[in-house]
Amino acid sequence: MAKDPYKFFRLEARELLEGLSQCVLEIEKGSRDKDLVGRILRLAHTLKGASRVVRQTEVADLAHSIEDVFAPFREEQGEILQGQINQVLRSLDTMASLVASLVSESAETKRETPRPASEDFFATVRVEIEEVDTLLRGVAEASVQLIALRREYETLKRACLLAGRVLESVTHWETGQAGGSGRTDGNANTLTLADELHNHLERLERRLPAGIDQVAAEFAQVRDASNRLRLLPSATIFAALERSVRDAAQTLQKEVLFESFGSDMRLDARVLAGLRDALLHVVRNAVAHGIESPPERRVACKPAQGRVELRVERRGNRVAFVCRDDGRGIDVEAIRRTAVRRGLVQSSEAASLGLEEAVRIILKGGVTTTGSVDEISGRGIGLDVVREIAARLKGEVTVRSEAGKGTSLEICVPVSVSSLTALEMNAGGTVASVPLDAVRETLRVVDCDIVHSAGKDSVVYDGSAIPFLALKKALTNKTVADRKSRSWSVVVVEGPCGMAAIGVDRLLGVTSIVLRSLPELSEADPIVAGASLDAEGNPQLVLNPEGLVAAACVGTAPGLEPVSGRRPPVLVIDDSLTTRMLEQNILESAGYEVDLATSAEEALGKARQKQYGLFLVDVEMPGMDGFEFVSHTQTDAALRSVPSILVTSRNAPEDRRRGEQVGARAYIVKGDFDQGFLLQRIREFVG
Repeated sequence: MAKDPYKFFRLEARELLEGLSQCVLEIEKGSRDKDLVGRILRLAHTLKGASRVVRQTEVADLAHSIEDVFAPFREEQGEILQGQINQVLRSLDTMASLVASLVSESAETKRETPRPASEDFFATVRVEIEEVDTLLRGVAEASVQLIALRREYETLKRACLLAGRVLESVTHWETGQAGGSGRTDGNANTLTLADELHNHLERLERRLPAGIDQVAAEFAQVRDASNRLRLLPSATIFAALERSVRDAAQTLQKEVLFESFGSDMRLDARVLAGLRDALLHVVRNAVAHGIESPPERRVACKPAQGRVELRVERRGNRVAFVCRDDGRGIDVEAIRRTAVRRGLVQSSEAASLGLEEAVRIILKGGVTTTGSVDEISGRGIGLDVVREIAARLKGEVTVRSEAGKGTSLEICVPVSVSSLTALEMNAGGTVASVPLDAVRETLRVVDCDIVHSAGKDSVVYDGSAIPFLALKKALTNKTVADRKSRSWSVVVVEGPCGMAAIGVDRLLGVTSIVLRSLPELSEADPIVAGASLDAEGNPQLVLNPEGLVAAACVGTAPGLEPVSGRRPPVLVIDDSLTTRMLEQNILESAGYEVDLATSAEEALGKARQKQYGLFLVDVEMPGMDGFEFVSHTQTDAALRSVPSILVTSRNAPEDRRRGEQVGARAYIVKGDFDQGFLLQRIREFVG
């Protein structure tokens, strides 16, 4: 049965909406209780954060509009107009209807918008990704069963051989008896049955291999077709990008033409979904920061209408999305001034800041050259989001710009995050693979090339020392046998935190695999990204390059005992039921023990009674907020060593800076909530 993703959200949202309605009606009746406004703001903020977690942006936007209405009255005395109250009540009614329309995925009947009958309509079928995944799992299981059937064929061959021997034995016996008392009816029947059995088995032996081979070929074809079915054309996201360019241009009173190329290029649906979010920021930035106003363009001898172009290009097993505009280009001088004002560079160094350094600064986020904040730009977070999404998709961002002629931003990503090219290797009899795009080089290394120091191993690569990890020890936690003059096949892998040399027994070659998630209840080592199936349907490990680098950096010298004991629990602190339940489900599915607290005060009490490995903290909470909680733990000698991650709907640069200042190890925005990214950050701190 499919899970209901909105179960806790509906429950919490209804309670929040009821509380908001009561407070607004109290104000309408003339109440002057200042706490009512504060309560409305807290309830609306909690609803906004919970809505963003479950991707209900319309509800989140309406909750934000309620904050906008009441925020001016938090400190100031004034009369809330009847029109404002009516507006808020209408918003509450709309939100209630939206929440009521959310039903369990298992009970929802999905219907497509009717469209005219045409050949195109019959040639194209829209499918749910979950259904395709189910098909892939079924095909994979059938393939495994087919392998088992092939093994049974070997048993059949053995039975056929035995039947032949029985027939031969009976024939010899009958021949011997014929020289004596003669053949009996019983003996004749036995001979006949043995002969018939042998004939049947011979017929099966002749026909069965061809049938098995044919079915195997059909399954392989279905499996390949299913994998292709998961890939969607890049044109799927073009309409949203064009609409975004149009709306931004109208808002800023500019004339902009959007053009797209490469619509038939196909990518994994998850990759395309992430790219859509990133490219929405890119094209809006192109309109807001790149394209000039019509008068400016005429002065610069350009057409009044600016141009934003998106090209999708295939590059090996990767796809590049290139967004170009014919605007003013990146204003390096404006970035210099902003960087100096924000303390990112010294004023004495600003003059030498070139285009490449300026691009690195704006990709980090928090820097904007826009003088004011509006709905299009001004917060300096657009390219920061682009960088984070590209990193999550194992992609790269490149920016080029020429003053007066325009800017080109390129995002290059793998075609699929599930189907990938990998390098297979054998370590201690275990076959595993690592994504090929993370492999920098393969080497041959002997023991004397490995340097042992302080419990860590390292080898020299490209003039620098990088950590060395014996894969067999990492997979089995057993000390590698010490053999004289041992030689290793070494795979140099690169992750976000650096490179490592992975020692294996043999390299088996490059292959194409489909990455499959491990069962929800299985607790995998951080070096394991998932699994794939070999040609015979046997599962094989797919390794995580980032986890391999981290394991090598920790130290894995022979004789070093692995870390033992269960991981300490995680304390989730959030006043939102939806967020608490979502985070608890994610963490427990990943094998973590989880405790919950609904306030910072409750969390402090629990933290003093139990040893935790991590605090996952909301910012906006009644009473002590998340910033204060983290600051309090950092001044407490008993809690100082416990890392904190802030999870909040507040994404302003000053909030991020305050999180760093109070001692938070990471800052995650609910609107960009990603389960994989959250678990990745948690593993960095507690394993």
